Amino acid sequence: MTDKSQHLKDSVSLVNSYHKAAISVDCVIFGFEDEKLKILLIRSDLEQFKGKWSLLGDAIKENEELDNAANRVLLERTGMNDVYLEQFEAFSNPNRHPGGRVITLAYCSLLNIQHHELEITDNELHWHSVKSLKDKDLAFDHKMIIEKCFKWLQKRIQEHPLGFNLLPERFSLRTLQSLYEAILNIELDRRNFRKKFFSMDYLTDTGEYETDVKHRPGKLYAFNFEKYEKNKRKWTGIDF
Repeated sequence: MTDKSQHLKDSVSLVNSYHKAAISVDCVIFGFEDEKLKILLIRSDLEQFKGKWSLLGDAIKENEELDNAANRVLLERTGMNDVYLEQFEAFSNPNRHPGGRVITLAYCSLLNIQHHELEITDNELHWHSVKSLKDKDLAFDHKMIIEKCFKWLQKRIQEHPLGFNLLPERFSLRTLQSLYEAILNIELDRRNFRKKFFSMDYLTDTGEYETDVKHRPGKLYAFNFEKYEKNKRKWTGIDF
């Protein structure tokens, strides 16, 4: 019988023979405001990227799970602790970090900006229009990470009603269409758009109207999440 201590010694030796790489998490937080899709960025605290914007990220701590690390980063950098984060993809280019080999796990989230107050704790923290990023030089490979997350969002929003997480509880059809146009980066036909959504029968007329708007006040609707949960297998997606 092989000695158990020998097994332990062999496994430790094996792990010690592996190439060492740091692991980090980066949070890609999308929001919708003023009919614009936005993303939350912070000033990089590395001297090499001084003045540049970056995603909210940090290396994981010893004995810390990835999901816990992502939630910790969001809490430490924004003060928010009630945000759903979905693990999106790993980025492992050996040259993505100037300090050495760092593999990062990107976490994506969609939130209503009005419902989540930012508490700036250690650096500049601002919402930026996704469209404005093409003119910004971001730190690390964060522009590429955002672009991949954005493409994921464009696909997912047509397959699932994720976009409603970005809207207030009551919204106009004008605002709903503006959201889809901002994410899909296309102009949609007003009549066809409304026809598609009404045909799915998930919008509830609240009997209320917009206030303090320059245009003619529109009706306010709510998305029936309870009905969707019961019938989500019937959600066939939205093809524009």
